[in-house]
Amino acid sequence: MAEPDFIYPDNPRRRQEVNRLHQQLLDCLSDSFHATNKLIGVLNAHLGCKLTSIGMKRDGTIKENCDVIILTMTKIQKELQKIDEALKDKLEPTLYRKLQDIKERETEKIAIVQKVISVILGDATSMTSAVAVKLIASNVTSGIINKLVKVLAQIGASLLGNITVAVISLGIDMIIRAILGAVEKTQLQAAIRSYETHLVEFKSASEKYLHAITEVIDTVKHQMQ
Repeated sequence: MAEPDFIYPDNPRRRQEVNRLHQQLLDCLSDSFHATNKLIGVLNAHLGCKLTSIGMKRDGTIKENCDVIILTMTKIQKELQKIDEALKDKLEPTLYRKLQDIKERETEKIAIVQKVISVILGDATSMTSAVAVKLIASNVTSGIINKLVKVLAQIGASLLGNITVAVISLGIDMIIRAILGAVEKTQLQAAIRSYETHLVEFKSASEKYLHAITEVIDTVKHQMQ
C-alpha cells in the first residue's frame, strides 16, 4: 500500500469513485456531441442551414470539448433566431403570437408557419414547417439549449476543465494525477464533490436536450411516412 493510502485507507475507494464519475461525465459529453450532430443534420436538410458536424477531441481537455459544443450551439441559435425573426416579420402579429403560445395546438402552429415559410426559405414543405415549429415555437432554444450551454460553461470553468478526455484510457492513477497531482484525502473528496455537483446538472440538462432532439427526429420520420 502506498504511503498516502496507508494514511488515508479510503483513498483506493475514492480513486475508483473519481474514475466512475469521470466516465459518466465523458458519456454525457459524448451524448451531447451525438445529439448536436443529429440536430445539425435536420437543420441542414430541412431549414436550409449549412452547419458543419462536430467531433469529440480525444486529445483535448474537457473544457475544449465543452467549448466546441457551446460554439456550435451558439451558431445553431443564431440560425434559428434568423428564421424566427423572419417569421415575425412576415406573419400578422396575431398569428405570430399564436405561434409563441404554448397552449396553441402544434398542428395549428404548423399551418401558420406553412403560410410564409416558402417565402423565407424558398422551396419548403410541410416537414420544413413542422421542424421549424418544433425548434422555434417551443422552449428548445430559449430554455433547453441555453441551460445546457450554461452547464457546459460551468464544467469548463471548474477544476475538471483542464483534464484531458483521453486520460480515462490511461488508468485511474493517471486520472488522479491529472486532477490533483496528489492523492490526499481532502483533494480526492474535493474532486468527487466537483464531479457529483456538475454531473447532476449536466445529466438533467443533457437528458432534456436529447429528448428534445429525439422529438424533432421523430417529427421528421412521421412527416416522411
